[in-house]
Amino acid sequence: MPMPSSAFGQQGPSCFDKMKTGFTIGFCVGMASGALFGGFSALRYGLRGRELINNVGKVMLQGGGTFGTFMAIGTGIRC
Repeated sequence: MPMPSSAFGQQGPSCFDKMKTGFTIGFCVGMASGALFGGFSALRYGLRGRELINNVGKVMLQGGGTFGTFMAIGTGIRC
């Protein structure tokens, strides 16, 4: 017979903890894809130096925030 999940005081992560983890994973994936796509598009436009770094950084933060938000929402729906 399987043991109940709350045996010996053990609990799984709360829904909010799962949403935080989903946001973090989504943010990392969004940052990586933003680095790839933002870097290639900035190089295609001919950006160099400080302009390149600023543009790629902005695209990385936007992609990370967007994808992280959607992952957190999706994780919250599954709770």
